[in-house]
Amino acid sequence: MVDFDVQLLAVLRELAERGSVTAVAEATHRTPSAVSQQLQTLQRQVGVPLVERVGRGVRLTGHGEVLAGLSTGVATAIARVDAAWQEHLGGATGQVDLAIFPSAAELLLPGVLTRMREHPGIALTLVDVDVSEGEFAPLAADHDVVVGHRSDGVRPVERSALETVPLLREPLDVALPPGHRLEGRQRVGIDEVVGETWIGVPEGYPIDRVLQAMAAASDTPPSVAFRTIHLPVIENLVAAGHGVALVPRYTSGTRARGRFHLAELADVRAGRRLEALVRPDRAVRPVVRTVLEALVAEALDVTT
Repeated sequence: MVDFDVQLLAVLRELAERGSVTAVAEATHRTPSAVSQQLQTLQRQVGVPLVERVGRGVRLTGHGEVLAGLSTGVATAIARVDAAWQEHLGGATGQVDLAIFPSAAELLLPGVLTRMREHPGIALTLVDVDVSEGEFAPLAADHDVVVGHRSDGVRPVERSALETVPLLREPLDVALPPGHRLEGRQRVGIDEVVGETWIGVPEGYPIDRVLQAMAAASDTPPSVAFRTIHLPVIENLVAAGHGVALVPRYTSGTRARGRFHLAELADVRAGRRLEALVRPDRAVRPVVRTVLEALVAEALDVTT
């Protein structure tokens, strides 16, 4: 029977998630040599190679991948014990680090913060993030809760090491400038708008995936004049008559009146899904569960 060192298992897990000794060292405030020594110690304890050299770096062996996966269960079990003890001592108190992208923050954050007033013992730290949909999952290594989004019909990147909490599906509408020929329409077809000048988001973002799907369905490459990650900038450009855009219905709807017109897009299921991503060992913490519950409740209010 192997007497596993829990701290060394945690280092192996970090290597599995971060991919390099240098990244583990930076995240855990160790030196690379200290991380390497700890991995060597763990290898001696288990009696099989866990990492192997690849160029200037290392990667997990098959044994290492299995043990890293098992280490998640160990960390979660320890976290459950700590969570039960904390609840015994008086409930949810502590700090939660929430990473959330700007338009989700616009939509959910005011209500979530209002709900969190009922939990004065929880200090919520907010971090702005805005990355392509495949880059949200890795952020969970550094934040307690990550709110990300993905396109309809797109399988998420590998998330087996994370818990995914669905929040809401937000439809995407076509934003049309004042005086546009389709301004009075409630629904517009792909062929009616795909040839317009578009204000877009960077490639790889959920909204851009929908625009590319429209182009594929109509065999018409979109003409994208400008790309930006900032939703208010997109809205301002549309309102000023510089093009049309796909925008999230609930978020942009609060600013549309008198500035631009929103029309539902026919012929394609256009939307994005908002989700909270959490490491299993963090998800069992009472303070993290409380924040997740507030996010879910607020998302339900938005859509009903």
